[in-house]
Amino acid sequence: MGAVHCIKEREVNSVSSSDNANLVPAPTAIAVLEHVVRSIVDNPDAVHVDAREDDDKVFLEVRVGEGDLGRVIGRRGRTAQSIRTVVRAAASRDGVAIDVDFVDE
Repeated sequence: MGAVHCIKEREVNSVSSSDNANLVPAPTAIAVLEHVVRSIVDNPDAVHVDAREDDDKVFLEVRVGEGDLGRVIGRRGRTAQSIRTVVRAAASRDGVAIDVDFVDE
């Protein structure tokens, strides 16, 4: 796994294929994603966001505590889609394309 970077006192695992591995990709988008997901789930301390940069896109994987994945995805995936829309808007401030996946462990 790559280096661990801090964003506003929260850890984000970052694996980068670029030479610029010391910088957190899309810090605004990651901060917004963490804030939104933490406000939805029952256990905000169990929220983890993994960031991976590949060529011209940043992939964010969200892991939540047991029983919280359904809250994040929502009925028919509406909540997840809304979160993706907001995070993509935040990523435009960072000048990167974003893809958000919600991972079930």
